[in-house]
Amino acid sequence: MIVTIDGVAASGKSSVSGGVAQALGIPYVSSGLLYRAATLLGLEGGLDLQDAPRLLDHLRAHPVRLEPLAAGNRVWLGEQEITDRLHSTRIDRGVSVVAAHPAVRAWVDEQLRALPEPFVAEGRDMGTNVFPHAPHKFYLTASARIRAERRSQERPENIPEIEAALLRRDELDRGQIAPAPDARVLDTGPMTLDQVIQTILADIRG
Repeated sequence: MIVTIDGVAASGKSSVSGGVAQALGIPYVSSGLLYRAATLLGLEGGLDLQDAPRLLDHLRAHPVRLEPLAAGNRVWLGEQEITDRLHSTRIDRGVSVVAAHPAVRAWVDEQLRALPEPFVAEGRDMGTNVFPHAPHKFYLTASARIRAERRSQERPENIPEIEAALLRRDELDRGQIAPAPDARVLDTGPMTLDQVIQTILADIRG
């Protein structure tokens, strides 16, 4: 069984996916962390993030591994855990550029498809591209202001700055963030985290 949870940036995908996975007793997979890891490696390697061939060569020379767990994903660079370094505005600004490269997307998809089922897969195009035959698909959305208010609780930046960054991210991600035709779309703005999780669980079990 695969459950896909896609949606726009900061719509609550990771928190919702973790809650659903824990309730089902299965891991969840955060595809976004692999794109963030690729961005981090590119920035720290002094690479031009627009240069897909060099970036991909760098990624293959520095293997990144995603460890999917129900309580949260970990990302490893060799024996070094880099999870805590993947969430910053610097990474936010670069990750859409990296994720737009078809070769990098193929690199991420290859890793995701190699993972053993069952799991909850969270990202932008899990239900449309990576796991189109998944039996349970969901798509989360919310206004940019609500998403910025939520993200401001995790980061020191002010809400207008975060909102502007999210709107730029939405525009850059436009090609990857359309919901699957058979996905259930949920506006998480008026909902609590638990309400979103329970709605999804009821649909899966229904």
